Amino acid sequence: MSSGFLSSPLRNVIGGILFVMVVAVVAVFAYMGQGWSLGDAVYMVAMTVYTVGYGEVHPVTTPQLRAITIALMVVGCTGMVFTTGSLIQLITAAQFQQVFGTRRMQKEIDGLTGHVVVCGFGRIGQQLCHELKAARMSFVVIDHDSERMESARAAGHCFLEADATDEETLKRAGITRAKALATVLPEDAANVFITLSARALKPDIFIIARGELPSTERKLVQAGANRVVLPARIGAERVAELLLFDDINSIVARMRAGGNDRLAADLRLLGLDMEVVAVENGSACDKRTIGEIEKLGAGAFLIVALEKRMGGALIQPEQGTYVEAGDGLCIVRRPEKAQMLEDLFAAGGA
Repeated sequence: MSSGFLSSPLRNVIGGILFVMVVAVVAVFAYMGQGWSLGDAVYMVAMTVYTVGYGEVHPVTTPQLRAITIALMVVGCTGMVFTTGSLIQLITAAQFQQVFGTRRMQKEIDGLTGHVVVCGFGRIGQQLCHELKAARMSFVVIDHDSERMESARAAGHCFLEADATDEETLKRAGITRAKALATVLPEDAANVFITLSARALKPDIFIIARGELPSTERKLVQAGANRVVLPARIGAERVAELLLFDDINSIVARMRAGGNDRLAADLRLLGLDMEVVAVENGSACDKRTIGEIEKLGAGAFLIVALEKRMGGALIQPEQGTYVEAGDGLCIVRRPEKAQMLEDLFAAGGA
């Protein structure tokens, strides 16, 4: 066996088991070659390999039987001892790794301040953590699923394999030192409970909660969520924007593609983002000019393109350009101003 093979306890266990099985099969056929039945041969091999020593099945009197038995004792028992030792090493190594790995991870989490606590490492949670890591924002992932936590470990994330609805788990994640909490579990009830617990543990924390059903949005807000994200609604709105405002969406796509685009690079450097919003009937921005809409935003965003509902896109529209329901606007904003856009452009908004 090579040193690389011997360095892995799991490989040692598998190799030891295969070795003992081969020795046992050879010994069984050897005994059967001396006139023993299959049952007697298997019993003799098992008793010898496991060093039980109840007594010989048949008298071992011939030189051939003695040679077979001696070889089985030396080779079989050695293989069994090696396998047992490897198994103990594997169990011990796993326990030490779990204990010391958990302590090391907890120590790392205890050193975090101003981080984000992410509850749930499913499809949305994984994408969220990817974006946070790309932005160099420190965060802690909480999930009770061992397979998902193995994925978090492989990605190099700080994580806790625990129940996020437990207040003690949130405390271990440093909720009192955290800047924000994002609960993106697929169960609405769990997200509501986590929101309540987080708000009670740290009243001033910023909470973003995921909701599956539209009726859950109000409950999450009442529980203390600053923002509620409904993935189904966001997806539908995005599809509608692509269908209705293809021209300015193409502009946004080209600018987000980055590369050597100077404007896209400048936006990323300034921490700005671009998105397309639709002006809804009865919203605060319906039947207003570009200048009036930007004034309502109090400098929170800048309108860089307009696509009329009847067709045609205007790049850098004049301040006096008229906007009405059904038009699409390409807006440059800071990420934290998303709620203001929803309030201004949605029907019944401010």
